[in-house]
Amino acid sequence: MTYFSAPADSPDRRYALGQELRVTVLTTGEETDGRHDLTDSFMPAGAATPLHLHTKYEERLWVVSGSLTVWAGEKSMTLRSGDFCTVPFNTPHAIASGPEGARALNISSPAGFAELVARAGTPLHLATPDTELDADLFAAVSEELGDVILGPPPGTTHFTPQTPRD
Repeated sequence: MTYFSAPADSPDRRYALGQELRVTVLTTGEETDGRHDLTDSFMPAGAATPLHLHTKYEERLWVVSGSLTVWAGEKSMTLRSGDFCTVPFNTPHAIASGPEGARALNISSPAGFAELVARAGTPLHLATPDTELDADLFAAVSEELGDVILGPPPGTTHFTPQTPRD
């Protein structure tokens, strides 16, 4: 186990997932023997995740600034600065940022989300205003890590789930 990790501003810890998400990996699963990981994420105004679930880790969100609407199971809530929620295993959920965007700390336990970001994201120093999410890579890594993409965020039709590759 590593007791001191690379600084958060290290280029190898900062990623873009298209234009929808900027993530800094603060702690990896490797550094915690798989117990958890911690990321600092920013979603611009109106960005949203697809409806999905995690079969191998829980997701915890603490909003630093802005607001997030979280749909989890049958519930919906808007989180603002200082608010926290937990999304349990196997719970269908989606997350959308408010009109001012949102910055949140994400904890997954056991670890999982930071690995998805590192493997499917674009290193931030290589990202441009035209960088798009590689949906096929994201879907393949998601499936490998036990995530299931179910469809578009609630109230939208613009996301097309990717069919897993054989």
